[in-house]
Amino acid sequence: MIITIASGKGGTGKTTVSTSLALSLEQKVCLVDCDVEEPNAHIFFNIQESGKEIVNTFVPFVEKEKCNLCGACEDLCQFNAIAKIGKSVMVFPEMCHSCKGCMMVCEQDAIKEADRELGVIEHAQIDNIELVFGKLRVGEPMSPPLIKRVKKKIKSAGINIIDAPPGTSCPAISAMRDSDFVVLVTEPTPFGLNDLILAVEVVRLLKIPFGIVINRCDAGDNRTKKYAEKQGIPILLELADKRKIAEAYSRGEPVVHAMPEMKKEFNDLYHRIVNSKLKNVN
Repeated sequence: MIITIASGKGGTGKTTVSTSLALSLEQKVCLVDCDVEEPNAHIFFNIQESGKEIVNTFVPFVEKEKCNLCGACEDLCQFNAIAKIGKSVMVFPEMCHSCKGCMMVCEQDAIKEADRELGVIEHAQIDNIELVFGKLRVGEPMSPPLIKRVKKKIKSAGINIIDAPPGTSCPAISAMRDSDFVVLVTEPTPFGLNDLILAVEVVRLLKIPFGIVINRCDAGDNRTKKYAEKQGIPILLELADKRKIAEAYSRGEPVVHAMPEMKKEFNDLYHRIVNSKLKNVN
Protein backbone atom coordinates (compact mmCIF):
# COMPACT_ATOMS: atom_id res chain seq x y z
CA MET A 1 0.00 0.00 0.00
CA ILE A 2 1.26 3.47 -0.90
CA ILE A 3 0.08 6.29 1.34
CA THR A 4 1.11 9.81 0.32
CA ILE A 5 1.12 12.60 2.89
CA ALA A 6 0.60 15.87 1.02
CA SER A 7 -0.47 19.45 1.63
CA GLY A 8 -1.63 22.45 -0.37
CA LYS A 9 1.00 24.64 1.27
CA GLY A 10 4.16 24.35 3.32
CA GLY A 11 4.24 24.45 7.10
CA THR A 12 1.06 22.50 7.78
CA GLY A 13 2.79 19.60 9.57
CA LYS A 14 3.08 17.17 6.68
CA THR A 15 6.46 15.77 7.75
CA THR A 16 5.29 15.54 11.37
CA VAL A 17 2.40 13.36 10.22
CA SER A 18 4.46 11.17 7.87
CA THR A 19 7.26 10.47 10.37
CA SER A 20 4.84 9.96 13.26
CA LEU A 21 2.75 7.55 11.21
CA ALA A 22 5.82 5.53 10.20
CA LEU A 23 7.09 5.36 13.79
CA SER A 24 3.69 4.29 15.14
CA LEU A 25 3.41 1.14 13.05
CA GLU A 26 4.91 -2.20 14.08
CA GLN A 27 4.99 -3.55 10.52
CA LYS A 28 7.88 -2.95 8.14
CA VAL A 29 7.55 0.50 6.62
CA CYS A 30 9.31 2.21 3.73
CA LEU A 31 9.28 5.97 4.37
CA VAL A 32 10.06 7.84 1.14
CA ASP A 33 10.82 11.57 1.36
CA CYS A 34 10.03 12.99 -2.08
CA ASP A 35 10.44 16.62 -1.03
CA VAL A 36 13.78 16.51 -2.83
CA GLU A 37 14.34 20.28 -2.85
CA GLU A 38 14.31 20.38 0.96
CA PRO A 39 14.07 16.88 2.47
CA ASN A 40 13.82 16.88 6.25
CA ALA A 41 12.22 13.58 7.31
CA HIS A 42 15.70 12.18 8.01
CA ILE A 43 16.26 14.85 10.67
CA PHE A 44 13.86 12.97 12.95
CA PHE A 45 15.85 9.73 12.83
CA ASN A 46 19.15 8.92 14.46
CA ILE A 47 20.93 7.88 11.27
CA GLN A 48 24.40 6.51 11.97
CA GLU A 49 25.24 5.86 8.34
CA SER A 50 23.43 5.89 5.03
CA GLY A 51 23.96 4.51 1.58
CA LYS A 52 24.24 7.03 -1.25
CA GLU A 53 23.86 6.83 -4.98
CA ILE A 54 24.31 9.58 -7.53
CA VAL A 55 21.43 9.93 -9.97
CA ASN A 56 22.11 11.06 -13.53
CA THR A 57 19.78 11.72 -16.45
CA PHE A 58 20.21 11.71 -20.21
CA VAL A 59 21.26 14.82 -22.15
CA PRO A 60 22.30 14.82 -25.80
CA PHE A 61 25.85 15.27 -27.02
CA VAL A 62 26.26 16.33 -30.66
CA GLU A 63 29.19 15.01 -32.69
CA LYS A 64 29.76 18.04 -34.91
CA GLU A 65 31.71 16.18 -37.57
CA LYS A 66 28.66 13.96 -38.26
CA CYS A 67 25.97 16.64 -38.00
CA ASN A 68 24.66 18.02 -41.33
CA LEU A 69 22.58 20.77 -39.63
CA CYS A 70 19.28 19.32 -40.91
CA GLY A 71 17.41 20.72 -37.88
CA ALA A 72 15.32 17.59 -37.26
CA CYS A 73 16.31 17.52 -33.58
CA GLU A 74 15.39 21.18 -33.13
CA ASP A 75 12.01 20.68 -34.81
CA LEU A 76 11.21 17.74 -32.53
CA CYS A 77 12.17 19.27 -29.18
CA GLN A 78 9.25 21.12 -27.63
CA PHE A 79 11.40 22.45 -24.79
CA ASN A 80 14.06 24.18 -26.92
CA ALA A 81 16.79 22.09 -25.31
CA ILE A 82 18.60 21.67 -28.62
CA ALA A 83 18.86 24.32 -31.32
CA LYS A 84 20.62 25.02 -34.59
CA ILE A 85 22.47 28.31 -34.27
CA GLY A 86 24.45 29.39 -37.30
CA LYS A 87 26.68 26.52 -38.38
CA SER A 88 26.48 24.59 -35.12
CA VAL A 89 23.98 22.84 -32.86
CA MET A 90 23.80 23.91 -29.23
CA VAL A 91 22.44 21.88 -26.31
CA PHE A 92 20.85 23.46 -23.22
CA PRO A 93 21.03 20.63 -20.63
CA GLU A 94 18.82 22.28 -17.99
CA MET A 95 15.92 22.44 -20.47
CA CYS A 96 16.23 18.81 -21.58
CA HIS A 97 13.45 16.42 -20.46
CA SER A 98 15.54 13.33 -21.35
CA CYS A 99 13.06 11.87 -23.85
CA LYS A 100 15.86 10.90 -26.29
CA GLY A 101 13.67 11.95 -29.20
CA CYS A 102 16.53 13.94 -30.71
CA MET A 103 18.59 10.74 -30.98
CA MET A 104 15.73 8.91 -32.65
CA VAL A 105 15.19 11.48 -35.41
CA CYS A 106 18.88 12.03 -36.20
CA GLU A 107 19.51 10.18 -39.46
CA GLN A 108 23.23 10.99 -39.30
CA ASP A 109 23.66 9.24 -35.92
CA ALA A 110 25.30 12.47 -34.75
CA ILE A 111 23.61 12.59 -31.33
CA LYS A 112 25.04 10.43 -28.56
CA GLU A 113 24.19 9.87 -24.92
CA ALA A 114 25.69 12.09 -22.26
CA ASP A 115 24.38 12.80 -18.79
CA ARG A 116 24.04 15.40 -16.10
CA GLU A 117 23.69 14.89 -12.36
CA LEU A 118 20.19 15.29 -10.93
CA GLY A 119 21.11 14.75 -7.31
CA VAL A 120 21.58 11.89 -4.86
CA ILE A 121 19.40 9.28 -3.22
CA GLU A 122 20.21 8.25 0.33
CA HIS A 123 18.77 5.33 2.27
CA ALA A 124 19.07 3.99 5.80
CA GLN A 125 17.50 1.29 7.97
CA ILE A 126 16.15 2.34 11.39
CA ASP A 127 14.55 -0.59 13.23
CA ASN A 128 11.48 -1.54 11.15
CA ILE A 129 11.68 1.58 8.95
CA GLU A 130 13.57 1.84 5.69
CA LEU A 131 14.10 5.54 5.06
CA VAL A 132 14.72 6.79 1.51
CA PHE A 133 15.20 10.42 0.57
CA GLY A 134 16.43 12.36 -2.43
CA LYS A 135 18.49 15.56 -2.51
CA LEU A 136 18.26 17.64 -5.66
CA ARG A 137 21.51 19.03 -7.00
CA VAL A 138 21.87 22.74 -6.29
CA GLY A 139 20.91 24.63 -9.43
CA GLU A 140 18.90 21.76 -10.95
CA PRO A 141 15.67 23.39 -12.24
CA MET A 142 13.38 20.33 -12.35
CA SER A 143 12.65 18.04 -9.41
CA PRO A 144 10.12 15.54 -10.94
CA PRO A 145 12.83 13.42 -12.66
CA LEU A 146 14.58 12.86 -9.32
CA ILE A 147 11.25 12.28 -7.56
CA LYS A 148 10.46 9.52 -10.06
CA ARG A 149 13.83 7.89 -9.38
CA VAL A 150 13.28 8.10 -5.61
CA LYS A 151 9.87 6.45 -6.02
CA LYS A 152 11.50 3.45 -7.71
CA LYS A 153 12.65 2.50 -4.18
CA ILE A 154 9.04 1.90 -3.14
CA LYS A 155 8.41 -1.69 -2.10
CA SER A 156 5.95 -3.80 -4.07
CA ALA A 157 4.58 -5.24 -0.83
CA GLY A 158 4.02 -3.79 2.63
CA ILE A 159 3.43 -0.22 3.73
CA ASN A 160 5.00 2.69 1.87
CA ILE A 161 4.62 6.24 3.17
CA ILE A 162 5.52 9.10 0.82
CA ASP A 163 6.28 12.54 2.23
CA ALA A 164 5.34 14.70 -0.77
CA PRO A 165 6.55 18.20 -1.67
CA PRO A 166 4.11 20.92 -0.57
CA GLY A 167 1.74 22.59 -3.03
CA THR A 168 -0.16 21.44 -6.10
CA SER A 169 2.40 21.85 -8.90
CA CYS A 170 4.34 19.21 -10.86
CA PRO A 171 6.57 18.00 -7.97
CA ALA A 172 3.57 17.29 -5.72
CA ILE A 173 1.67 15.58 -8.54
CA SER A 174 4.72 13.43 -9.38
CA ALA A 175 4.86 12.29 -5.75
CA MET A 176 1.11 11.61 -5.44
CA ARG A 177 0.69 9.78 -8.73
CA ASP A 178 0.08 5.99 -8.43
CA SER A 179 -0.67 6.24 -4.69
CA ASP A 180 -3.38 4.12 -3.10
CA PHE A 181 -4.43 6.89 -0.72
CA VAL A 182 -3.57 10.56 -0.14
CA VAL A 183 -3.69 12.27 3.25
CA LEU A 184 -4.01 16.04 2.91
CA VAL A 185 -2.63 17.82 5.96
CA THR A 186 -4.13 21.24 6.53
CA GLU A 187 -4.64 23.86 9.21
CA PRO A 188 -7.86 25.71 10.10
CA THR A 189 -6.89 29.13 8.71
CA PRO A 190 -8.10 31.06 5.64
CA PHE A 191 -4.81 30.37 3.82
CA GLY A 192 -4.91 26.73 4.87
CA LEU A 193 -8.45 26.28 3.58
CA ASN A 194 -7.71 28.06 0.29
CA ASP A 195 -4.75 25.77 -0.44
CA LEU A 196 -6.63 22.70 0.79
CA ILE A 197 -9.36 23.36 -1.79
CA LEU A 198 -6.72 23.50 -4.55
CA ALA A 199 -5.15 20.25 -3.29
CA VAL A 200 -8.54 18.51 -3.19
CA GLU A 201 -9.16 19.47 -6.83
CA VAL A 202 -5.80 17.98 -7.86
CA VAL A 203 -6.33 14.69 -5.97
CA ARG A 204 -9.80 14.35 -7.45
CA LEU A 205 -8.37 14.82 -10.94
CA LEU A 206 -5.87 12.04 -10.17
CA LYS A 207 -8.80 9.88 -8.97
CA ILE A 208 -7.06 8.80 -5.76
CA PRO A 209 -9.03 8.18 -2.52
CA PHE A 210 -8.16 10.78 0.11
CA GLY A 211 -8.93 12.22 3.52
CA ILE A 212 -7.89 15.17 5.68
CA VAL A 213 -5.77 15.62 8.78
CA ILE A 214 -6.37 18.96 10.52
CA ASN A 215 -3.25 20.08 12.38
CA ARG A 216 -3.50 22.69 15.16
CA CYS A 217 -7.24 22.08 15.00
CA ASP A 218 -8.00 24.30 18.00
CA ALA A 219 -6.00 27.31 16.77
CA GLY A 220 -8.31 28.57 14.01
CA ASP A 221 -11.96 28.50 12.99
CA ASN A 222 -14.39 25.78 11.89
CA ARG A 223 -14.56 26.63 8.17
CA THR A 224 -12.30 23.71 7.25
CA LYS A 225 -14.61 21.26 9.02
CA LYS A 226 -17.65 22.77 7.30
CA TYR A 227 -15.94 22.50 3.92
CA ALA A 228 -15.02 18.85 4.54
CA GLU A 229 -18.57 18.02 5.63
CA LYS A 230 -20.08 19.76 2.61
CA GLN A 231 -17.68 17.97 0.23
CA GLY A 232 -18.09 14.59 1.90
CA ILE A 233 -14.37 14.37 2.73
CA PRO A 234 -13.47 12.25 5.77
CA ILE A 235 -11.52 13.97 8.54
CA LEU A 236 -9.11 11.23 9.55
CA LEU A 237 -7.39 12.94 12.47
CA GLU A 238 -7.36 16.22 14.36
CA LEU A 239 -4.17 17.28 16.14
CA ALA A 240 -4.33 19.87 18.90
CA ASP A 241 -2.02 22.88 19.00
CA LYS A 242 0.29 21.75 21.80
CA ARG A 243 3.50 23.50 22.85
CA LYS A 244 5.15 20.13 23.51
CA ILE A 245 4.70 19.14 19.83
CA ALA A 246 6.34 22.37 18.65
CA GLU A 247 9.22 21.93 21.11
CA ALA A 248 9.85 18.36 19.93
CA TYR A 249 9.82 19.49 16.30
CA SER A 250 12.32 22.27 17.01
CA ARG A 251 14.68 19.69 18.57
CA GLY A 252 14.32 17.31 15.65
CA GLU A 253 12.65 14.79 17.96
CA PRO A 254 9.75 12.69 16.66
CA VAL A 255 6.46 13.73 18.22
CA VAL A 256 5.60 10.14 19.14
CA HIS A 257 8.88 9.87 21.07
CA ALA A 258 8.27 13.07 23.00
CA MET A 259 4.63 12.11 23.55
CA PRO A 260 4.35 8.28 23.40
CA GLU A 261 0.61 8.46 24.06
CA MET A 262 0.18 9.87 20.54
CA LYS A 263 1.28 6.58 18.95
CA LYS A 264 -2.26 5.29 19.35
CA GLU A 265 -3.65 8.32 17.50
CA PHE A 266 -1.40 7.68 14.51
CA ASN A 267 -2.03 3.94 14.63
CA ASP A 268 -5.74 4.70 14.52
CA LEU A 269 -5.05 7.06 11.60
CA TYR A 270 -3.55 4.16 9.65
CA HIS A 271 -6.61 1.98 10.25
CA ARG A 272 -8.93 4.84 9.18
CA ILE A 273 -6.90 5.16 5.96
CA VAL A 274 -7.25 1.43 5.27
CA ASN A 275 -10.99 1.51 6.00
CA SER A 276 -11.51 4.61 3.82
CA LYS A 277 -9.66 2.96 0.94
CA LEU A 278 -11.75 -0.21 1.28
CA LYS A 279 -14.94 1.88 1.17
CA ASN A 280 -13.75 3.49 -2.06
CA VAL A 281 -12.96 0.09 -3.57
CA ASN A 282 -16.37 -1.28 -2.62
